[in-house]
Amino acid sequence: MPPILFLLASAVFAQGTSEFVLSGLLPQIAADTGVSLGTAGLLTSLFAAGMVVGAPVLAMLGSKLPRKLALLAFLGLFSAAHVTAALTTDFPLLLVTRAVAAFANAGFLAVALASLPALVPPDAVGRATSVLLSGVTLACIVGVPAGTVLGQYAGWQAAFWAIAAITAVAAAALATTSFDDPPATSPVYREWRVLAQPRVVTTVVKGILVNGGTFAAFTYLGTMSPSTAWVPVVLAVFGVGSFVGVTVAGKAGPKILKAGAAVLTVVWVAAFFAAQSLPGLLTAALLTGATAFGVGSALIAKIVTTASEEAPRVAGAIATTAFNLGAVVGPAVAGAVVVDAAHARAAFWVSAAFTAAAMVFRAKK
Repeated sequence: MPPILFLLASAVFAQGTSEFVLSGLLPQIAADTGVSLGTAGLLTSLFAAGMVVGAPVLAMLGSKLPRKLALLAFLGLFSAAHVTAALTTDFPLLLVTRAVAAFANAGFLAVALASLPALVPPDAVGRATSVLLSGVTLACIVGVPAGTVLGQYAGWQAAFWAIAAITAVAAAALATTSFDDPPATSPVYREWRVLAQPRVVTTVVKGILVNGGTFAAFTYLGTMSPSTAWVPVVLAVFGVGSFVGVTVAGKAGPKILKAGAAVLTVVWVAAFFAAQSLPGLLTAALLTGATAFGVGSALIAKIVTTASEEAPRVAGAIATTAFNLGAVVGPAVAGAVVVDAAHARAAFWVSAAFTAAAMVFRAKK
């Protein structure tokens, strides 16, 4: 794998940490900004929604720039948003910074994913995708727990400063590298016609459903813990599993998709019964993380490779939007089913329903 890919993954690590770390800092933010805990939760939902909207919009805008310049611009905007957030206790302004950060994150990920076919041979795109997305899984293992501890001891602003610093270092390193930027063969807006192709639509829908199932369960995984002390442990175990999953998926390639949704459905159902005890919950967190992110990352790679031949500039945006639509829809549906903390395990049934629905769709050749 080219070294530049690991630089891109380090930026994704900072972005993944930013997306998920607020779950452990919301009480402090709510107290400092003078809003309720529920209102503070808008910071997380707005970020996911911003990713959905930002991916296609910024992929279009970013297509007018060389890819390296677009990536650096998005990283600069992302870092600046976190610096601004660290300097304010005004909640409306904090909301604005989260929206800006989400847009910048979406634009960066869309361009980075679209760049993979130009960075590696066609048969290595799947592995390259797993390396890039490993930044998200490492964020769950290291970034989120570390950011939470830092925020608890030094104030939530310290976590934002740290994310801004990591992003700035990644941008500085990226600025020193060379970057292949093949010219577009047609106006970028025409590339969206690739969504009229059944094989692309099928893969996108499967990606939304599988990732919807992943985030439906992940959202309530901490709630299933027997005590608050076990919450970071359970989430970290899920992160370890997700890292293993994307690594295996990168080596296995598209083969993992042949029975991936079926296996994942069984795993979600088994997790419901296993999670009644702490050892069972830890085992379920590990296995669901590995299986869900393994299948999910393979689908993201499939979207990129399927769409990139005819839509090299928007293939990454399509993949990013599919991933984040799942992150929005999955928790929303699970929230309607999980009536209280005692019934948090019901989220696993929602996850199983999402992946069972994905089994209906057969990817076209």
